[in-house]
Amino acid sequence: MLQGKILIIIGCALIAVGLVINYAPALITWIGKLPGDIRIIDESKSIFIPITSSIVISIILTILVNLFFRK
Repeated sequence: MLQGKILIIIGCALIAVGLVINYAPALITWIGKLPGDIRIIDESKSIFIPITSSIVISIILTILVNLFFRK
């Protein structure tokens, strides 16, 4: 029974992310542009390492998971 609820929550989250990406892309333009994100651009290659963005997303997801799955 719990697995079904988790799948429904994950599905709703994916739908919400998809709607944001399609209809409000300005809400996520900060991803990859924070101080601490590494961007190396050369003539033939480019490297992008979003360290700070990954930390911010991790903190947000941790807070949301703790709010919804707290017992």
